[in-house]
Amino acid sequence: MSRLGGTVLSTESAGEYSSAAKGETLEDTIRTVEGYADCIVLRHFQEGAARRAASVASVPILNAGDGPGQHPSQAFLDAYTIHREVGRLDSVKIGMVGDLANGRTVRSLCMLLSMYKNVEIYFVSPPVVNMRNDIKEFLTSHGVQWRESSDLREVAAEVDVLYQTRIQKERFTDLAEYAAARGKYIVDAPLMKLMRKDAVVMHPLPRVDEIHVEVDNDPRAAYFRQAKNGLFVRMALLKLCLQDKVISNRKLVSGL
Repeated sequence: MSRLGGTVLSTESAGEYSSAAKGETLEDTIRTVEGYADCIVLRHFQEGAARRAASVASVPILNAGDGPGQHPSQAFLDAYTIHREVGRLDSVKIGMVGDLANGRTVRSLCMLLSMYKNVEIYFVSPPVVNMRNDIKEFLTSHGVQWRESSDLREVAAEVDVLYQTRIQKERFTDLAEYAAARGKYIVDAPLMKLMRKDAVVMHPLPRVDEIHVEVDNDPRAAYFRQAKNGLFVRMALLKLCLQDKVISNRKLVSGL
């Protein structure tokens, strides 16, 4: 927003420090905050929170992540990155690796990629964090080929994009399950040798230990370029959301 010439009113840790801590509903918070803002970027721990906010808001709501649900702006920047790195979105083969049950980024990306032709998706994850059935059913209903695999080496050799994610400790109630899942699928130098020369590795960040630092200098490591792309894609989203308001204000000033 600052790059676009705007300002930001931040409510970080709102659940602890804002009126939400006193019992205010999300809907009331949105109705209050929209009086101070032209649009609202909402990150919330509950799945479906952005939809609830949008149902009562009179300003645009941008979903910046709703628990383990969706992360649409990340999907946009991921698609943009794939197009820049691979040169296409049709006929892309992508391997999604890691915490697929709780990873909202891979869920949104699956839904976005379903809009393109001949996409193939490979899911590689520990059983406790397999991709949820709703996304699998969505892909099937949209004619997208997908399959699950336990062999990361095999998938890495096949795909155009290896999309790694971290095992999200904060989503686990049973730490024994977390310990069993963490570290099972790692991207390291030996794995990179199996990948095609024109393939790329992506990650929504932050990473923990699921991509070794030794991979960073490989030109196929696209995750920091991916993060930078997020700045420009989100600037574009904000501009689109605010465009009608800017036009309306100009008309008001000019007396039209």
